[in-house]
Amino acid sequence: MAHVRQSERLMHYRVTHTTRYRYAQPVSQCQNEARMRPRATPRQKCTSHRLYVSPEPASRHEREDVFGNHVAYFAVQKAHTVLEVTALSEVQLTPGAPLDAAATPPWESVAQSLRGTDSSLLEAREFVLASPFAAPGDGYAEYARACFTPGRPLLEAATALMEQIHDEFEYDPLFTTVATPLDQVFAHRRGVCQDFAHLLIACLRALGLPARYVSGYLETEAGPGQEKLRGADASHAWVAVFCPGAGWIDLDPTNRQLPDTRHLTLAWGRDYGDVAPLNGVIRGGGPATLEVEVD
Repeated sequence: MAHVRQSERLMHYRVTHTTRYRYAQPVSQCQNEARMRPRATPRQKCTSHRLYVSPEPASRHEREDVFGNHVAYFAVQKAHTVLEVTALSEVQLTPGAPLDAAATPPWESVAQSLRGTDSSLLEAREFVLASPFAAPGDGYAEYARACFTPGRPLLEAATALMEQIHDEFEYDPLFTTVATPLDQVFAHRRGVCQDFAHLLIACLRALGLPARYVSGYLETEAGPGQEKLRGADASHAWVAVFCPGAGWIDLDPTNRQLPDTRHLTLAWGRDYGDVAPLNGVIRGGGPATLEVEVD
């Protein structure tokens, strides 16, 4: 029996995530949304969370978005040239059970089931549809075909595709920005974790399979004999594919592994646009520089 996840010990994390904007000219006011509180999942528990904003907001409130992510809204109504948002979180993460990839259903049967009327698959169906950053196309389906051979178990095929992307694409933090089209990443075979997550999602959706974008953090200190993972010291991104009977299974194409206790889940959605840690609108400001620190 082939196990594809190596379970690890129970982990306790303290995470500091700071986003800082420096503006060339004063901003008279701004309104923002932050998705910086780690999610509660069957294996993950956020035991403490505080969000600090400077300058002090005039108003703030919290809600859940349509995907169940925690959203903190705040408005700053005093002039400022620096906006700093820091999230302090404590998280407990339990190891996952080993998965037998060969025991998962054939990928074609999963795709077929998503085209049916089973109401229990309603949430998963939404993640088969195109989204702005991860629209499926014929080229992506063709790229995935080498891994998704007829009758192959879903998790075997998805893991093979994750490994193919890792091996054939170069990690290059200077090549792309948030706005770089996925087709350009695909053509040049280079990008960063966000790009590789969108690529894997587009390939899976092109085959009729549900895939969602996951944002989060990586453990930054590698253990003895372990390599430091790409994406550490910043927010990270990976993918979850839906498998009937097993639920959502995480895949990290940037690091060629199935996440376990070194990946902390922050939020998930259709693509990056649904889960950006901080976004909003400002009045004034002019050119700005962005600094992000995760520890």
